[in-house]
Amino acid sequence: MKDQVLKPQLPLILLLLAGACTTAPTHLGSAPGAGAATLPVPEAAPADPAAEDARLTAFLDAAFDAQAALNPQLLTSLGSKAQYDRLNDYTDLHRERQLALAERQLTEMRQAFDPARLSPAGRLSFRLFETEVERDRDAFRWRWHGFPATNNGSPMGSIPVFLINNHRIDDVSDAEAYVSRLREVDRVMGEISANMRHQAELGIVPPAFNFAPVRADGRRILDGAPFTSAADSAVFADFKRKVGALDVAQAEKDRLVAAAREALTGPFRRGYETMLATLDAIEPRAQGIRGAWSLPSGEAFYAQRLRQSTTTTLGAEEIHRTGLEQVARIHGEMERIKQQVGFDGSLRDFFRHIDSSDDFKYPNTEAGRQAYLADARRFIDQVMAAAPRWFARLPRAPLEVRAVEAFRQDTAAVAFYNRPAPDGSRPGIYYVNLADMNQVLRPQTEAISYHEGAPGHHFQIALAQELPDVPKFRRFGGYGVYSEGWGLYAEGLGKEMGFYQQPISEFGMLSTQLWRAIRLVLDTGIHHHRWSREQAIRYFLDNGLLSERDATKEVERYFNNPGQATSYMIGQLRILELRDRARRELGDRFDIREFHSAVLENGAVPLDVLEQLVEDWIRQRRNG
Repeated sequence: MKDQVLKPQLPLILLLLAGACTTAPTHLGSAPGAGAATLPVPEAAPADPAAEDARLTAFLDAAFDAQAALNPQLLTSLGSKAQYDRLNDYTDLHRERQLALAERQLTEMRQAFDPARLSPAGRLSFRLFETEVERDRDAFRWRWHGFPATNNGSPMGSIPVFLINNHRIDDVSDAEAYVSRLREVDRVMGEISANMRHQAELGIVPPAFNFAPVRADGRRILDGAPFTSAADSAVFADFKRKVGALDVAQAEKDRLVAAAREALTGPFRRGYETMLATLDAIEPRAQGIRGAWSLPSGEAFYAQRLRQSTTTTLGAEEIHRTGLEQVARIHGEMERIKQQVGFDGSLRDFFRHIDSSDDFKYPNTEAGRQAYLADARRFIDQVMAAAPRWFARLPRAPLEVRAVEAFRQDTAAVAFYNRPAPDGSRPGIYYVNLADMNQVLRPQTEAISYHEGAPGHHFQIALAQELPDVPKFRRFGGYGVYSEGWGLYAEGLGKEMGFYQQPISEFGMLSTQLWRAIRLVLDTGIHHHRWSREQAIRYFLDNGLLSERDATKEVERYFNNPGQATSYMIGQLRILELRDRARRELGDRFDIREFHSAVLENGAVPLDVLEQLVEDWIRQRRNG
């Protein structure tokens, strides 16, 4: 699902460019400038692999700290209060500075360390850091091709979410920093608007369907006090609640609230007005609804996006064929269950029956929303009870299930995961969008809960942050094909763990697997075969179990983010292939807990590295 964490799952530098929720230590200092000093390299030790590994880890952690210090929002999301009064710099000069820093660090690492002196674990860290920077260099050419504001998310929605979910107010200085960030919105929206106008000059404008939802997001943030006479707006209510909990005099609380009111009605609102004006200015340049092929050097751009999204050399045509094959395979599995429950009609008829029947939906009421949340929590609880039989190591961070806040329902994904703070100040959060319960299908709730919560993203992302003796960039970075592949694998694993007790629940799981197979077909169909929006929606409705509203949102997401939708099933298929290989080669020596450790306990990795890790485990297990 989007898995908005996973907006997390790009190479490290791209994560930092986006201000996404990777993690940083609480002791980080101020941001270095473009001419930041060379990193200190720990003094070389004798040729002892363990000592060399420790020296490399110290270097890589210092490199991570220097990169993270360029991103105030990143620091906050991970528990640090450094630069607590600042939002990120969104200028192109800043992006150039970040890549230059990474390139410098790569050069320094290669000069200071010899992979031959490292242990296998140390060589893996060396190789992965090289890979990170090389991927960032490859992506930098295409930095103008991404859309900052779409109906899948925009800065007008993401900055309030960041403040509400990440900016703690423990004392007066924290509250003053929050107010400073409200003032910073004017600068930030100006920088993003300038970027969008520059993109428009280059012929890069979001598809036409994006503009109305993005405007609605922005205007919704400006709805309520102190902007109008209605109840407090989401940001103002958050600030007042946090300040109200401080142990200070009421006069001091009043002063802080007045400062926030002034910041919101002044620079904060000006920033939003700037963005709204930019949307008005560039919308006439939108060239209908076209795929990446229509952008400057569009074919090369899409090829790069597939490389980034899958960490493979798979081409669009091969991915498209794989999608068609997987759609046919899953349809066959669904036919079995359709017959098992005694439905008389075609598979498509069964899809429509489920989608149209109230028996498979929650009431579109607050009670219905609470029932969904209760079901999701129950599914996660049963995973937690069974998990020790399937996993050798479990994350310590707690996991919560929450409904998406009302002010961002229109542009939020169906469901997604937000990583916990490493210092324990924020849990892992499985968010679900419950704006319209008529669009939510009960049979899919269980599979989605396993994907976004446990044993899916939480078991992978939260666990990675807690790994001992692993450099920070590996614990807090990521690859979408790995994380989303694991999430999709986790859905199917639920069946093996003894869940999906009812046939219709298993059918729901197969429908979410089918969803990702369809993504392979549609992403390549849109951006390689030049399918129209209507053609893509029709394919989804003809072949999958999804409402027309959600199918439309899905298809529009593929237009907005070329390549990303291919990561889920490509990753899952590789994990399943590696598990099948391990079972064949190990026979009775195969241990599912150890296999999961081999997959999970090195942090997120590209698929070729994952294959090597599993092969190493098979060899060790066979020889042990």
